[in-house]
Amino acid sequence: MYHVIKKMEIAGCHQLTLPYSSKCTRPHGHNWTITVYCKAKELDSNGMVVDFSEIKRRIHGYLDHGNLNELLPFNPTAENLAKWICDQIDTCWKVVVEESAGNIAIYEQDEEG
Repeated sequence: MYHVIKKMEIAGCHQLTLPYSSKCTRPHGHNWTITVYCKAKELDSNGMVVDFSEIKRRIHGYLDHGNLNELLPFNPTAENLAKWICDQIDTCWKVVVEESAGNIAIYEQDEEG
């Protein structure tokens, strides 16, 4: 099994929709640290699991310096963001989203995908 890991920082703002009082329901920003884990049993015709620049283009290129509420069709929690990122890359099986120091969400596909 081949594995690649791409780590990137994304600056972005969001506000959450919550059924309780929280400062997170107001617009605010983060410098998110995103780690994307990909794997494949066989390499593609270029000898890669996935091109690192393709991960950066799809994730960083789309989200960086954006308003996540405008870019994404769901409540942009760190958990939802991790799942969305994983779904963008065919070979991705795990994503770690660090919203701020010590606040981390992880999405990992189950064995069936």
